[in-house]
Amino acid sequence: MDKWEMYMEIKQLLKQGFSQTKIAEKLGVSRTTVYRHLKRSPSEMAEWVDSLQYKKKKLDPYKELILSWLRMHPDMSAAQVYDWLLEKYKDLTVGESTVRTYVKALREEYKINKETSPRMYEAIPDPPMGEQMQVDFGHTRQKTVDNKEAKLNFIAFVLSHSRQKYKEWLDRPFTTRDVIQAHENAFKWYGGMTNEIVYDQDSLIVVSENGGDLILTKVFLTSLN
Repeated sequence: MDKWEMYMEIKQLLKQGFSQTKIAEKLGVSRTTVYRHLKRSPSEMAEWVDSLQYKKKKLDPYKELILSWLRMHPDMSAAQVYDWLLEKYKDLTVGESTVRTYVKALREEYKINKETSPRMYEAIPDPPMGEQMQVDFGHTRQKTVDNKEAKLNFIAFVLSHSRQKYKEWLDRPFTTRDVIQAHENAFKWYGGMTNEIVYDQDSLIVVSENGGDLILTKVFLTSLN
């Protein structure tokens, strides 16, 4: 329970006629904590909540640099930002998910929509057995047992000749390391790997495309060596 929730819970219990001692017992806190929260006015608590929104984030020192990248390359993915930061600042320790969240927030705050380049598609004949595997990502929304909605993410492997499928599901976004582990599990399930793997470009694997050549993320590239 955060401070705002604590404050609101205390006020509600007071309205119901409970003493400060009883409130402390119900909430599992000290009477001093209850008294300290009651001393704050609603406006003071609102100011405290607002201040949390401006709490300094680990990537704030790199904010202007990241913004310049996003404005210059609107199609840039969070994985690419992650790789560029690690390349430029060797001592920076930050998780890929942290960068993804930070980039998403910057795009929303500064109205920098992610652009995508149109791709050309054409039908091609099925390759022979064991030659090619296709890998793609997706998500679906399902009802839980308590009738709430949950988003499920998946990675799908499909053999191009037989259409035999292998999938893995997560109730959170995939990380690059999740993708690598899913590949290993798929190869074990199929009993081997194909000569070629075709990806529907994803930011967890592909940083960018340069004249038809794909530039892979650092973590995924390392796993191939």
